[in-house]
Amino acid sequence: MIQIGFDIGGTYIKAGVVDDQYNILTENARPFPRGENHKVVLDVMKDMASELLSLGKFKYEDVSSIGVAVPGTLDARNETVLHAYNLGFHHLPLKALLEEKFPGIPVSLANDANAAALGELYKGAFVGCKTAVLFTLGTGVGGGLILGGKLFNGGMGHGVELGHVRLIHDGPLCTCGNRGCIETVCSAKFFENQGLEAKEVIDKAKAGDKRALEIFNEYLGYLSDAIVSVSMLLDPEVIALGGGISQAGDFLFDPLRELVKEKSFFKFPHKTVPTELGNKAGFIGAAILGNEKNN
Repeated sequence: MIQIGFDIGGTYIKAGVVDDQYNILTENARPFPRGENHKVVLDVMKDMASELLSLGKFKYEDVSSIGVAVPGTLDARNETVLHAYNLGFHHLPLKALLEEKFPGIPVSLANDANAAALGELYKGAFVGCKTAVLFTLGTGVGGGLILGGKLFNGGMGHGVELGHVRLIHDGPLCTCGNRGCIETVCSAKFFENQGLEAKEVIDKAKAGDKRALEIFNEYLGYLSDAIVSVSMLLDPEVIALGGGISQAGDFLFDPLRELVKEKSFFKFPHKTVPTELGNKAGFIGAAILGNEKNN
């Protein structure tokens, strides 16, 4: 049997068909239909699924489950999208709507960072880990936790919001309405609040620009604080960083590891590494959801 995974983003919808070992068999991507209602999004997803199956010479009868990663908050049963601001989805019963669109095929939903963490657990940086943490560093900061070798979705099923852990008392205003959240100083918003783009700062810092280096080093200070704080609580084996900012590579990771080591209470701190699945982690993790529910 095969599984289909979708990763719905505000810019692109990515999807793939995976086998029982979660190897990608076919994949595709379409622009997210911004400004359209959810019915158009569902139609796009149905077209993408049909295309994926056709590419692999499969039929819908071969599909054991469909999983969907969503950049937003879900209800405790993972059936309704409560708020996905970048998609314009609010209190949308997405699971039921998709099961109408794909009759006879079980559908599972997850927050996109949770799905990415699950993908890394089965096929990426977290393979063999009992405890691991994923930070996605992009427009915002997402997070996923692996505890006891399984995805942890919060004690009451509401998920985890690492990006909204308070890091700075009375710090910068966050989109959530609070101040000083990790997201305000560890995402692209940190650079935007100074009138700059993250990539611009990183490129200039690499070239030795003094001001850019000052800004980037300040960012590293906040990011290392966030990582150390989480690692002191969970003592994880691995913390993996994904998202656009993580693509700075060794320029980010080499000094970050040194800062984490300096600040860590533990003598032998966890490994801080880039994710291995990149932008495919979301749909791979989403595809795993159906089997994960049965384990």
